[in-house]
Amino acid sequence: MPPNDNRIDARDWSLLAVLSVLWGGSFFFNGAALRELPPLTLVFLRVALGAAMLLPLLRMQGIGLPKGMAGWKPFVAIGLLNNVIPFSLIVIGQTFIPSGLASILNATTPLFTVMVMAAAGEQALQMRRVAGVALGLLGVIVLRGWGAETRTGQGLGILLCLGGAFSYGFAALAARRLLKDSAPLGTATFQLMASTVMMAVVAGVVERPWHLPIPGPATWFAVLGLAGLSTALAYIVFFQIIRRSGATNVMLVTLLIPVTAILLGWLVLGEPISMREIVGAVVIGSALLVIDGRVLNLLRCGA
Repeated sequence: MPPNDNRIDARDWSLLAVLSVLWGGSFFFNGAALRELPPLTLVFLRVALGAAMLLPLLRMQGIGLPKGMAGWKPFVAIGLLNNVIPFSLIVIGQTFIPSGLASILNATTPLFTVMVMAAAGEQALQMRRVAGVALGLLGVIVLRGWGAETRTGQGLGILLCLGGAFSYGFAALAARRLLKDSAPLGTATFQLMASTVMMAVVAGVVERPWHLPIPGPATWFAVLGLAGLSTALAYIVFFQIIRRSGATNVMLVTLLIPVTAILLGWLVLGEPISMREIVGAVVIGSALLVIDGRVLNLLRCGA
């Protein structure tokens, strides 16, 4: 059955919540690791270690490697649009702006995805979805606020993060067209392997990481969390949702990331939750209901 880009079932809502936790942690891990590692080297370690963690699972499942250039071509495309470009732009952007602002900008991904899908003729530009995404962005702004301190190069950092979100929109389109029958575990592993080769060249030419001092334990902890949780495990969940509910719906996770970050801070760290954050979460929840559409249909039927 082809994925339905207009509806999400209860299982995939649960998977979106899990994915928001895994990807929400990437902004924290990035911020911690960037204290000792340059951005492109960090991205290389993220995709390389993520691929290394998934390879044993691939062998256990008996999934073979793609054959020839034709077999690898879709995974190179996905790796470029879903890893190499957005990871690099966002991580470089985080050297100019705080992680909180980067997560807000990342929440523009569903809007870019809707526009890219409509422009490519893959999905009609439904006003319900556009209104829902816009409402969700408003909720993210309310939730996190615009209280980021002014920094030198902040405008460049914002543009870089928006560029990363735009690339994710094209990645969703490529995944929809090229990976219809690919197993989630295989897709996650192969695109990370392709990304590793590309980032090895980019990081090697630009940053020459072999000349860098060895990072400390805290940095390695952040890198392993980034690779294991926010990359390897996250991508298995990500491609599972794409296969079941479609490429546009999976990008809604970026609206959930700020909400889960605040909830984790409350549950794990005992951080207080303000009324602004409650209002923002309610607005985001309303936006997701608008995008899903079933509640609106029920209201129309009951009218």
